[in-house]
Amino acid sequence: MGVGLFVLGTVRMLLTVDDVRRIVALNIASAGVLVVLIALATVLNPEEPDAVLHALVLTGIVITVSITGLALVLVRRIERAEKHASNSGGAEDA
Repeated sequence: MGVGLFVLGTVRMLLTVDDVRRIVALNIASAGVLVVLIALATVLNPEEPDAVLHALVLTGIVITVSITGLALVLVRRIERAEKHASNSGGAEDA
């Protein structure tokens, strides 16, 4: 399931043009990686899961949330700057 999420998110990220959809696709791909890490933690030793892999997953979740917030702010600023440039550019031509 984790590999499927990773592939699905990566393909969508590469094929879409919209920046917000790319961010969502990146989140889906990173969730797939986190699912694979959780699965590895339990497969290696079913009686006692690896605490290091669980810590990596928790750290990955925190990083994913912060990077998503930063990316959405940057996309919004870029779109606002493009909108402002197109509005002021059209007024100068007239």
